Order: sequence, then C-alpha cells, then structure tokens
Amino acid sequence: MIILIIIGIIIVVILIAIALIYNGLIIARNRVNNAWAQIDVQLRKRYDLIPNLVNTVKGYAKHEKTVLTEVTKARTSLMKATSVKSKAKADTMLTGALKSLFAVAENYPKLQADENFRLLQEQLEGVENKIAYSRQFYNDSVLDFNNKIQIFPYNMIAGMMNLKKKDYFEIGEEEARRPVRVSF
Repeated sequence: MIILIIIGIIIVVILIAIALIYNGLIIARNRVNNAWAQIDVQLRKRYDLIPNLVNTVKGYAKHEKTVLTEVTKARTSLMKATSVKSKAKADTMLTGALKSLFAVAENYPKLQADENFRLLQEQLEGVENKIAYSRQFYNDSVLDFNNKIQIFPYNMIAGMMNLKKKDYFEIGEEEARRPVRVSF
C-alpha cells in the first residue's frame, strides 16, 4: 500500500514537472511571437512615415530622384519580406536608403528649416529607436526560447511539440559595414 502511494506521488510530481516545462515552452514561444509582432508594428509605423518624408524632400530636391527611388524601392521590399532574414535584409536596405535621403537633405538649407520635414525626421528617429529596442527584445526572447528547447529536460518536451530554433533578427557584417552612398 505504501509503495502504491509513493508511486502515485512520483507520478504526480512527474506530471507536474511536465506541465511546468510545457507551459514554460509555450510562454517562451509566445514571447518570441509577441516580440516579432512588436517589430512589425514599428516597421509599419516607419513604412507609413516614409511617403510623407519623401514627398516633403521631393519639393526641395527635385533632381535627387535616384535617392528617392531607392527609398521607395527599399520600403516596398520591406513590406514584401516574410521571413526574419528577408525582413532583416530589407530593413538594412531601407535604413541605408534613409541615411542617403537625410544626407541629401543636408544640402538643402530651406528643407532643413522646414517645420514639416523636421517633425517627420523627429518622428522617424523615434520610430528607429523603438525598432532598435524591439529588435533587441526579439533577439533576447529568441535566445531564451532557443536555450529552453535545447536544454534537458525541456528538449524532450520541445521535441514532442516539434519546436524548432528561431532565427535572430540580424544583419550581415558586410551590410553593416558598407558606407552610405550619396550621389549628386
């Protein structure tokens, strides 16, 4: 009788441990998904700001069509990207295009003094800061998730749940080190 009680207690403890591990994995997976959604929200804000910024610059820098076209093209490719890696690559391309746009804008003192341009630039800088924070939070969440699905005993439950490692939101070293091109 005592042996049955001990076996029953062991089974209950094992079931509780499995439930806690399972719930921990679900929480970690949901945190990664939420962090990715937050990046998408910030990218969408930036996406919505860019046409206003481009239109403001167009009025002053009519002959800078190449830079404006690059920004538009980069913006479109970012919204078409579906995977973490493709979004990271498109985001890098857009960031570079925006740097070129601001570099061009520096050559137009009237544009720099334009209230609407300054407001849009400040809003974009705020969104860029939020994107950077969201990327960091996403990568921290991915690290936590990837660690959990690889360590014992979580890896056994993760295997049964068919959970796979998530990709980090990162850019290639080559892209990060490339200088911004400004052509006049």
